[in-house]
Amino acid sequence: MVVTVSSPCFQFSSLTGMNASDSFTITTIEFCPVDVPLVDPFVVATSQLHVAQNAFVRVTLNDGTIGYGEIAPFPGISDENRETSLVQAQVLGNHLLGRSALTYQRLGRELAELAPDHPAARCGVETAILDALTRATKLPLWALWGGADVRPRETDVTIPITSVERTLELARTWHDRGFRVFKMKVGHDVDDDIRRLEAIHRQYADVSFLIDPNQGYTREEAACFIQGVTRSGANMVLLEQPLARDDLEGHARLQRDFQVHVAVDESARSLNDLKAVIQQRAANYINVKITKSGVLEGMAMAAFAKASGLHVMIGGMVETRVAMGCSYGLVMGLGHVDVLDLDTPLLLGTDPVTGGYTYNDASLQPWDGPGLDLDIPCFQSTVSLSH
Repeated sequence: MVVTVSSPCFQFSSLTGMNASDSFTITTIEFCPVDVPLVDPFVVATSQLHVAQNAFVRVTLNDGTIGYGEIAPFPGISDENRETSLVQAQVLGNHLLGRSALTYQRLGRELAELAPDHPAARCGVETAILDALTRATKLPLWALWGGADVRPRETDVTIPITSVERTLELARTWHDRGFRVFKMKVGHDVDDDIRRLEAIHRQYADVSFLIDPNQGYTREEAACFIQGVTRSGANMVLLEQPLARDDLEGHARLQRDFQVHVAVDESARSLNDLKAVIQQRAANYINVKITKSGVLEGMAMAAFAKASGLHVMIGGMVETRVAMGCSYGLVMGLGHVDVLDLDTPLLLGTDPVTGGYTYNDASLQPWDGPGLDLDIPCFQSTVSLSH
């Protein structure tokens, strides 16, 4: 069985203090851990993942409307794992019972105060609330944010750290499917990283690269890598998080000395982090991830970055089409998103989600049904504990 529910679902229900006339009142919240294997190990500079150990969230409103979310921590990139995220998510769930989904902005601020260091947990709960709210109001989730850019969009696809031979096999597969932007994971060995990139460039000169060392380089190694890419003639769109997250001055120097586009990811986990990045002129791209920051914080970061003159990319951890659908909703709702890094459902061995947005090879296709317009059939087979 390729999708497994790894532990019982946890359910919290309450009608205490609830206004029965409020159809938007949150009455039930459920958490369902799920394991989804990857086709290839997802190897980055700081860690590797063979199975996505995530958890689905289901919120039910007083009128019976349901909404889904996803908790998708990535140990090694964030400081969370599924166990710690679920503990915090249950605390958040208890806080939300009896509250109205219409007050989602206020609820989001409260969740950030309750669990500031657990954005993956907040993301899953926030997404489920927003999905339920927009289903109840018969609106697609992206309409909640304005629907500024509702159209198919092209995503990159990730090539993990692996051998040159496997790199070329993956490149051939994705290129044949129409992908022309590859996100190369690097950071273990500069010379090997350059060899892998050169091998793809020689075979597929029409491919552009997003390079992501995930904090794996020193300043000297990053400089060496940039020089190697320049010699190869490959088109490097941006260099994402080459240095340690606290080395903002080093990122600023790379951008200044080598005239490359630098993106920050781990350095910008919150709006306050982003303000520091801008103050230091450490990057001209930011990778906004709702699992890294929470949904509403991520939305605020994207808006602030754009107003400050930064380019915005929207990405994710290793997520199914639940969390990634919410991110695509942000892309379509807010508009002005320059780069889409929304490919990880394509890297999974199976898809536990029905409905929602779809992929036409490299192109994400919008949906027009209410909320995220998806269902999670495996949720029906889990065991629920009432509280």
